[in-house]
Formats: sequence, C-alpha cells, structure tokens
Amino acid sequence: MSTAPVVARTRDELGPARAALTEGDVAVVMTMGALHEGHARLIRTARERARHVIVTIFLNPLQFGPKEDLSRYPRTFDSDLEICTREGVDLVFAPTPDVIYPDGDPGVRISAGPLGDVLEGQSRPGHFDGMLTVVAKLMHLTRGDLFYYGQKDAQQLLLIKRMVRDIDFPGSVVAVPTVREEDGLAMSSRNTYLSPSDRETALALSRALRAGADRAVEGPSAIRRAAREVLIEEPLALVDYLVLVHPTTLEDVPEWYKGEALLAVAARVGTTRLIDNLPVLVGPGGGPRETFAEGPAAAPAG
Repeated sequence: MSTAPVVARTRDELGPARAALTEGDVAVVMTMGALHEGHARLIRTARERARHVIVTIFLNPLQFGPKEDLSRYPRTFDSDLEICTREGVDLVFAPTPDVIYPDGDPGVRISAGPLGDVLEGQSRPGHFDGMLTVVAKLMHLTRGDLFYYGQKDAQQLLLIKRMVRDIDFPGSVVAVPTVREEDGLAMSSRNTYLSPSDRETALALSRALRAGADRAVEGPSAIRRAAREVLIEEPLALVDYLVLVHPTTLEDVPEWYKGEALLAVAARVGTTRLIDNLPVLVGPGGGPRETFAEGPAAAPAG
C-alpha cells in the first residue's frame, strides 16, 4: 500500500519537508486541484525521471478575471490526495492565498509580455501575468530541479519556458503530451461542467484538430480549411479562435511555411470555455506530434 505524502500548508511546514528530500532530483507538478488522469500522467512521467516528486495544489486567484467565477472551480482535495498517494508523491504543498500572497494582492508581478496578449490572453486579459507570478513563486518555494507541464495548455507552457530562460530561473521545464479521454476529449478539470449533450458538442474540437493535422503534408491552408470545416458542422460550439501558429512566436504561419506549428482552438460549449491543441509538422512527412522538438528542430523553416 502506498504511503500518503507529507502535506504542507504553510511556508514553515514546507521548509523542513522540502529539506528532507535529499539524494536525487526533485520534480514538481503544479496544479490548481481537481486532479484527474491527466495530472496523474504528469506525476508518473515525473516519477520516471526524478527521485522525488512534489505536487502543488493552489487555486490561484490572480489567474481569474472579473468575468470568471473563481468560486465555481471544483475543489476536491480529498480525492486529489488519493491520486497523489496512489502515484507515490512525496510532498503536497497546498497553501491558501494568504500564504502565497501574505501582503494581499502583490504589487510586483511577472509580465507575460506580448506573447501573453494573444489567443488566450486576448480573451482573458491579465491571466498569464497572474499565472507566471504564481509559477515563479512556487518554483522558488519548492526549489525543484524539473518542472512538468502538460502540452494541452500550450501557451502557458511556452510562457513558462520563456520566463525560465529569459530570467535565468534554475531548473528545467518538461512538456508532457496531452492526455485524452477515449473519445478524444482533452482531459480538463473544466470537463466536469459539461452536460452529456455539451460533451458531445465538445468533441468537435479534437475532431477539428485531427482533421487539420491529417492534411499537414498539403500545407497551412489545407490544415486550416479541414479543421474549420469540422467546426462549421457543429454550430453549438461557439468558436473563439482556430489558428495555426509558430510554436515560439504564436504568429500565424504563412502559406509557404514548413516545419513545426501549433494548431489551436478555443470555443465555448454551453457555459464552459474549452481549449485544445495539436503540435503539427507541416510539409513533407508531416502530421500530428505529441510535443514539440527541443532546440534547433523547433526553428522555422523556409
């Protein structure tokens, strides 16, 4: 039987618990709670490479805009802890807002810059500043060597990588492929909001991405057209955006483009806003990818 992880709720509790994790790398998986199989996959992937795993559970108020209902977000700490126990997590850091922000709303925040103003940032102003601010704080507090994030939140993942590189944070960011339900729906804590009919509608997002990726050898226009045709057939999915962009600049790729690109979609289904994406290799031998290549392979091709 797995041993339950140590649970720290304050900085004073976190300090000695983190100090006890010696001999080997420490991996960190940051969550807002409502853990599901996607989070479990992140934890398992981290466990494969690191000696110790820390999971943070913190519902960050800075990430929620005035039109977003923070109180509606699911809170399932007992079941979250069961998943952490099952997956062999060493330490769970589950602070309240007053622990993370002891002086209230922080006067100094991390700015996401121009990359935080497009796609999700355009629909959710300030969201990525709030996200990066708490990620920076949790990176410092947990002192991890490896930080694991899902490809599903592609823009978030890109911004965290940029922050770590641009501001010289210690530690490495590792991308883990999106985890999907058997029907193709990307796993998300927000899926619990979907009615059975909403869920059927939501499947149009992953179908559109697959349809687009299947045309990757034909170039950007074919990818966009195939994905758009699927979404047009599902009028109950109110599309916010469907884009094919460069994975590091988030700029639309031109028709001549060959190389890695991000095919991303956001739509409102019922009362729930959903996002999904697929990394795609555009051009000869192209098609869907699980994550992007690291280093020079991710550079644009002429």
